[in-house]
Amino acid sequence: MKDPIKKIFDAEAQAILNIPVTENFHRACDLIHEAVHQKKGKVITSGMGKAGQIAHSIATTFSSTGTPAVFLHPSDAQHGDLGIIQPNDILFLVSNSGKTREILELYDLVKMLGYQLHVIVMTGNPGNELGKLADVTIATGNPVEVCPLGLTPTTSTTVMTVIGDALVSLMMQKIGFTAADYAKRHHGGYLGIKARNHSDSNQL
Repeated sequence: MKDPIKKIFDAEAQAILNIPVTENFHRACDLIHEAVHQKKGKVITSGMGKAGQIAHSIATTFSSTGTPAVFLHPSDAQHGDLGIIQPNDILFLVSNSGKTREILELYDLVKMLGYQLHVIVMTGNPGNELGKLADVTIATGNPVEVCPLGLTPTTSTTVMTVIGDALVSLMMQKIGFTAADYAKRHHGGYLGIKARNHSDSNQL
């Protein structure tokens, strides 16, 4: 039983190592920094299905580390939630195929608002329909799914999660986010206690 499990882990680990590391990571951070920390906007993440769950996770992690962000479900956007978007925000769209109808429609709806928002796209192929609309495209490397059918989002979502972690970490460094800052935003639970203890020890 161990061999097939190890093959899955090896495949996912290799997919992470194959993520294209380009200047687009820093360009994306620069755009986010400008929108959020200079113009006082926020990051609007969006995606459908499993990609949407990753987009939601990225938004909450950004928020807890000093960069305000919210997840906007593309279907809910068509029923009033589009109103959360403001002129100084930035869009972060996640779609492995870059052809997700609801995400492309969301892009069009935002344009109809008349706001000139910058757009960051995370996708499997930067040359796809959604990637061509972006100011900055971050490629996942388009890994093969470990799902036996080659269909279920598995490896692709693993890679998306890692890319999100990288962007969050880069942004924390860029804004000089500290344990004290973290403790203010994450008061409860074990992490809140750990952050406060870390902050107190640094002040001694």
